[in-house]
Amino acid sequence: MTAFVLTLLIGLLALTGLSLDGGLALASKVRAGGQAESAARAGAQALDLAAYRANGVVRLDPRRAQDLAQRYLSSIGATGSVAVAGDTVTVEVTATYRTQLLSLVGISDIHTHARGAAHPQRGVTGIEP
Repeated sequence: MTAFVLTLLIGLLALTGLSLDGGLALASKVRAGGQAESAARAGAQALDLAAYRANGVVRLDPRRAQDLAQRYLSSIGATGSVAVAGDTVTVEVTATYRTQLLSLVGISDIHTHARGAAHPQRGVTGIEP
């Protein structure tokens, strides 16, 4: 009887760990996605004002866009990489979730990755597909 109860208790503990830590790891991934998207939007605000004033062309200042996105990531304590290609700012955020119950069975960290991209627009005229 004792071996059965011990096995059942370990199984319940593992199931509880998967539920709790799995849910919190998913929340960490969603948070990283939001951080990546927000950083990309921050970078997409770095317009090349000289080009815009000269001929009305909306394009990015790549250095300033990368700097704004990176500063945003630093301000919220996130780690990630920023790339600017053409008129698109792409941000990848990496986060590590430290498990609570799964650490009892040797899984101490769950790594999550998220990506966000944004580009400048002149104004909103309708819903984009």
